[in-house]
Amino acid sequence: MADNNTDFEYVIIGGGTAGCLLANRLTADSQKRVLLIEAGRRDDYHWIHIPVGYLYCIGNPRTDWLYNTEPDAGLNGRQLRYPRGKTLGGCSSINGMIYMRGQARDYDQWARLTGDANWTWDNCLPYFRKHEDYYKGADAMHGAGGEWRVEKQRLRWDVLDAFALAAQEAGIPHSEDFNRGSNEGVGYFQVNQKDGWRWNTAKAFLRPTCYGRPNFEMWTSAHVTKLVVERQPDGSLRCTGAQVWDGTAMVTVRAAHEVLLCAGSIGSPQLLQLSGIGPAALLQEHGIGVVQDLPGVGANLQDHLQIRAVYKVDGVATLNTMANTWLGKMKIGLEYALKRSGPMSMAPSQLGAFTRSTPDMPYPNIEYHVQPLSLDAFGEPLHGFNAFTASVCNLNPTSRGTVRITSARFEDAPAIAPNYLSTPEDRKVAADSLRVTRRIVAQPALGRYKPVEWKPGVQFESDEDLARLAGDIATTIFHPVGTTRMGADDDPMAVLDSQMRVRGIAGLRVVDAGAMPTITSGNTNSPTLMMAEKAAEWVVSATRNRV
Repeated sequence: MADNNTDFEYVIIGGGTAGCLLANRLTADSQKRVLLIEAGRRDDYHWIHIPVGYLYCIGNPRTDWLYNTEPDAGLNGRQLRYPRGKTLGGCSSINGMIYMRGQARDYDQWARLTGDANWTWDNCLPYFRKHEDYYKGADAMHGAGGEWRVEKQRLRWDVLDAFALAAQEAGIPHSEDFNRGSNEGVGYFQVNQKDGWRWNTAKAFLRPTCYGRPNFEMWTSAHVTKLVVERQPDGSLRCTGAQVWDGTAMVTVRAAHEVLLCAGSIGSPQLLQLSGIGPAALLQEHGIGVVQDLPGVGANLQDHLQIRAVYKVDGVATLNTMANTWLGKMKIGLEYALKRSGPMSMAPSQLGAFTRSTPDMPYPNIEYHVQPLSLDAFGEPLHGFNAFTASVCNLNPTSRGTVRITSARFEDAPAIAPNYLSTPEDRKVAADSLRVTRRIVAQPALGRYKPVEWKPGVQFESDEDLARLAGDIATTIFHPVGTTRMGADDDPMAVLDSQMRVRGIAGLRVVDAGAMPTITSGNTNSPTLMMAEKAAEWVVSATRNRV
């Protein structure tokens, strides 16, 4: 795992979305030694790179942490599988590949909550563009030539085209691009793929650049068990490194300048708590000495809950029946082998729509992920009848959950309690969003396919019934954020300042989706890259000033 020299300028914990970009940017200075530590293995598993391979990566210990949520009252007591990437590339190696920034209002809200204008949409846009390689080329909103490839999908479906037309008949405008500040509209998602292959952050930012730099070192299958925090001569606290376990030995690595915690919205609060940084009562409960009492560590968990309405259809092919015979599977495989197109190139969701749960809503507050298939849950078999799924999620939930350690052992998974649908506002949006789904499906464009609501069922109409049924059929769309959130100086629950530095501990930043004060209005992977891009600049600047 280590050579004789375990001293580095920067130690990055987590080789996922943010960690890969940071490794690339910080190793650009050949005088700075950088260590990237990843608990999972290299991204050399073939299903990572075939787009439909998420079906074989989620729930697979080779690539997934295999978390589960606590029983959730909002889901009528159900527990959910809670996938998080455990491999190089992190969640970018197992996610839905959808390129989505969110809305301008999201970032303007971050600027207000942190008191820092660096987070306005106008000041974030250049950091999205900096690493982007947009298939249409550069313009005012998009970048070209960067590491992060954005392409059109390589397929279409008649049933999805009909849904898009029905959405337009219901008053939702057509959109070619959801990433220009206001994502209202309906259209096919853009994806992080390259020539029909998944494009994860390990490919984008580590290969070949970092691998060819002598000042870059990477450890995989290495678990960070604890951050090392030391009292300085002036009485202040500084994170100086980390303890790392490779299954046979414990090694302490040191960082001369900064430790960058990029373990994600679940892993980062867990590691902070294990290191004595978090709510004092929780730490004392598990016999952990309190290094820094930060009550916000593990609080403020936000996620997008998708309500998966399923409609049976006639007279149109869907993946349910295309993939239920060996001949059908052979045709699908052959198309991908020859053309890198077809169902094996599919993102989990192909068609998207952003609209308002009620006409008086001042901005789009719900998002659809529409799929030409149906199943009870990802990882379960496809249904035996033709159907499509119109998953809808509340983009700006008011429910808040927690991530809390269950012991002082790094091997033990934390308790994840999202507290879905725990506020009246979220339950009302859930009910209203199912009504919007019904209104779209009732439009003439879908009429020829005779859609029949299979879940939740047309007999349920009241707010109470629909919210309860939403709890029965909803599941995570894999967007946990906020558990180590940034905030203003006078915010007692803010874990980080506006530059993602841990309060009260020098030399330590958290750079991942946990730093988001509020969840973005859409998929969260690419916003995390933008945050890492900003953090890289701040780290370099801080190092220069310190030296």
